[in-house]
Amino acid sequence: MKQKKGFKLRNICGENIIVAEGIENIDFSKIISMNESSAYLWEQTRDRDFTVDDLCQLLLDEYDVDEKTAHADAEAVAAKWLEIGIIE
Repeated sequence: MKQKKGFKLRNICGENIIVAEGIENIDFSKIISMNESSAYLWEQTRDRDFTVDDLCQLLLDEYDVDEKTAHADAEAVAAKWLEIGIIE
């Protein structure tokens, strides 16, 4: 997987928001808000391919969480990102 071009993480008024850049990505019906851990994963995977296992390892490295929980969270984040179309 990798991030689609044209989606950037921005901090707006203390909120982590994915902003679409470029006319082909603009859809004003969606605002993509990320919590602290998903924003961390987004930043860590910028400009590189990644897998669910990579996301899991990033969570394990950064947070005090067990492997089962980290893997489940990584799967959920990847699935959501795919669903909303910000990764491919």
